[in-house]
Amino acid sequence: MSKPWRRYSTGRFFDELITDGGSPRVAARRAVNFFKGLSAGELQARRAAAELAIKEMGISFTVYTEGENIDRAWPFDMIPRVISAREWSGVSQGLAQRTRALNCFIDDIYNRQQILADGIVPADIVLGSDNYKAQCEGVSPRFGAWAHICGSDLVRDHRGRFFVLEDNLRVPSGVSYMVENREITKRAVPELFKNYSILPVDDYPLKLYEMLTALSPRAAKRPNIVVLTPGIYNSAYFEHAFLAQGMGAELVEGTDLEVGDDDCVYMRTVDGPVRVDVIYRRIDEDFMDPEAFRPESVLGVPGLMRAWRSGKVAIANAPGSGVADDKVIYAFVPDMIRYYLNEKPLLDNVPTYLCMRERDREHVLKNIAKLVVKPANESGGYGIMVGPHSSAAQHRKFARLIEKDPRNYIAQPTLSLSTAPTYFEGKVQPRHLDLRPFILQSKNTWVTPGGLTRVALRKGSLVVNSSQGGGSKDTWIVEGKA
Repeated sequence: MSKPWRRYSTGRFFDELITDGGSPRVAARRAVNFFKGLSAGELQARRAAAELAIKEMGISFTVYTEGENIDRAWPFDMIPRVISAREWSGVSQGLAQRTRALNCFIDDIYNRQQILADGIVPADIVLGSDNYKAQCEGVSPRFGAWAHICGSDLVRDHRGRFFVLEDNLRVPSGVSYMVENREITKRAVPELFKNYSILPVDDYPLKLYEMLTALSPRAAKRPNIVVLTPGIYNSAYFEHAFLAQGMGAELVEGTDLEVGDDDCVYMRTVDGPVRVDVIYRRIDEDFMDPEAFRPESVLGVPGLMRAWRSGKVAIANAPGSGVADDKVIYAFVPDMIRYYLNEKPLLDNVPTYLCMRERDREHVLKNIAKLVVKPANESGGYGIMVGPHSSAAQHRKFARLIEKDPRNYIAQPTLSLSTAPTYFEGKVQPRHLDLRPFILQSKNTWVTPGGLTRVALRKGSLVVNSSQGGGSKDTWIVEGKA
């Protein structure tokens, strides 16, 4: 065993690659043995190869700081996370089930509102949400699908059980990094790919294209699909460009599109206007149409909602889908599965306290030092307080925030998130992680084999978001025995 591994210990956490007894897990055996066979110098050389690949491929992300935006090279760890295909099959089925139920919910909310009438979900938390868009009432997109691209965050507890931490249904990001992580890993440790049957992820742009094609309002073998981006200063612009190129679609900004008198959307080109059939929206809905939402927006397309409502253009994700992208609504997803699908949920939620409920709020305020407190609609790891890792002053601050606006906060137990071996500062050390698979839904439902594994690079940290100092690693779904 090389020195970088000598003091590796799983501690009290479930480790993705190593058992409590210190042996490699079956699916990860070859990978672990390979990395343990590398000397400190060889590990560093592989790390340097990965960093060079990141620079050559131009993989970056933007961190927003006060007064400036900083482009940084993608933080990457070369030791992959390994999951058996057999185990992943059950997780994949659970994710597909969940996405179907969420789409049923959104379609119901903007049309019949039967789930509210039946008292399964309280009407006030839905209709009073900032994410409920009255402009979407009466619309039912093709296949009843609103959230065509869903990124559900998964975590494992100390027993190795998967839980859904949250659902991202508006403009979920990170899938380009999932694909690029595979390419970087191939460059850093090419030998490993000879010994494994790893399910591919590089076909994601094709799967995305096929899903978007099915949404086209016109019968055409090759509909005109565009990716609508806010522009180069957006933190996910790399991904917007990556996916547009991978699909052979045009990458456009709001000023490149216009809505005609016939309510069709047209793209401005040197040869004249070209009709657009499907828009993959990577812009917040509040900015997508100044006629329907924020009148001051210069990022959107005037009349776009009118075109969508008239069925002349498809939009993915559909405006209004954010009504289900709420950490309070999240608590009711298992009920939605039972209500709409008449099925038992295959994946569990993390136990969740809703601060709008008096009993839950009292429990949270009494135990705030032990809990993770989250605002209902923030993303990227912002606004979260991890009780055991926070000061008494922060506990008091969040208690005041909860008492001021209880609807806007939930709390969850501080889970013992799983760890995985991570090469950091010359040593292989356990680091906490989560997993964001991506689920596509139009006529059919498809789940990525694996997803984006995000790693908390700081020792002991539970915050994995890249905007908060986290990194990522490749995720392998492997068939057969390793």
